[in-house]
Amino acid sequence: MESKRLVFILIPLVAALALGYLAYSYFRAPATPQAPAAGGGPGRGAGGPAPGDFAVAVEVGTVAVEPVTEEVTAVGTLRSNESVVVRPEVSGRIATIGFTEGGRVEKGAVLVALDASVQDAELQQAKASFALRERNLRRTEELLRDRFVSQSALDEATANLRVAESNVALAEAKLGKTRIRAPFPGVIGIRRVSVGDYVKEGQDLVTLEDISSLKVDFRVPEVFLTRLARGQTLAISTEAIPGRSFQATVEAIDPLIDEAGRAVLIRARLLNTEGMLRPGMFVRVRLVLTERPRALVVAEEAIVPIGADQFVFRVVGGKAERVKVATGVRRAGRVEIREGLAAGDTVVTAGQIKLRDGVSVRTGPSGAPPGAGAPKAGEARK
Repeated sequence: MESKRLVFILIPLVAALALGYLAYSYFRAPATPQAPAAGGGPGRGAGGPAPGDFAVAVEVGTVAVEPVTEEVTAVGTLRSNESVVVRPEVSGRIATIGFTEGGRVEKGAVLVALDASVQDAELQQAKASFALRERNLRRTEELLRDRFVSQSALDEATANLRVAESNVALAEAKLGKTRIRAPFPGVIGIRRVSVGDYVKEGQDLVTLEDISSLKVDFRVPEVFLTRLARGQTLAISTEAIPGRSFQATVEAIDPLIDEAGRAVLIRARLLNTEGMLRPGMFVRVRLVLTERPRALVVAEEAIVPIGADQFVFRVVGGKAERVKVATGVRRAGRVEIREGLAAGDTVVTAGQIKLRDGVSVRTGPSGAPPGAGAPKAGEARK
């Protein structure tokens, strides 16, 4: 009975060991050597694993040389080159309005004229007084030559003439205040008054905007301060005009950093020759910091972050080599490589999770179906 019981225990145990050995032999069977690819492409014998090695199927890409632009994006607001709210300096009744709403006016054009009958009368009175004092001075000079008056009389007549001259200038200035002129050429806005309105000094009449060129104000984080400079170019876009981009140039950098947002205010300028842009528009700004025409870039999938460091697996002689790299700009699925690789290097873009230094790899182009180029299950047993 004991011997039978021992047989029943040993038979299943031997069978399990035999199955385990067969499975181990199956998976450890060496892959059938492949001929090198035409033209020296990747394959066994041209960078593939040696017979007996276990090769990991991966996808690869090449380190390319491409132009890279380092930039910062922000949002901004358009402002007029010059902007003013036209206001009178004196009170009065509006006599005429010399502009068309929304039209263009030139510098010095009379926009609004107030009733100037009183100021005109004062000017005429001042001119008459001036003429009288001028004649008195001439007579006094003649009498002084004949020694009929003293020098003090001549001095008094000269002073009176100067006072009269000042009164004329004062009356002319008061009259001029009744004519409100454009301080610069621009586009006039919507008026807020009509002919016959009595306006007080400082009352808003109309706006005047110079939009031949526009300013764009925006803020960027203070970390970019040392990389900002006058003359840098930037691209401006707005949802109001889809599909169009406008070029501007940095004109001024505010020396004061905003304490609340830790940002620096930048003002740029752009031409508005077509008149499509208007003050007050919300715009998106793309500021170019540096341009590198021959930068090294790889697919973003090639980067393997480990802690604070970045690595890639480079394929050398059919084996994977882990390389630490310094990255730069990231744009549209591409990453700039500052250090660690050279142009033309082959890097793994998929399958890194199965890799370590020195592991043999079986390569395929980036974007190939997973496992492309791997031997089928039946081929491993031949």
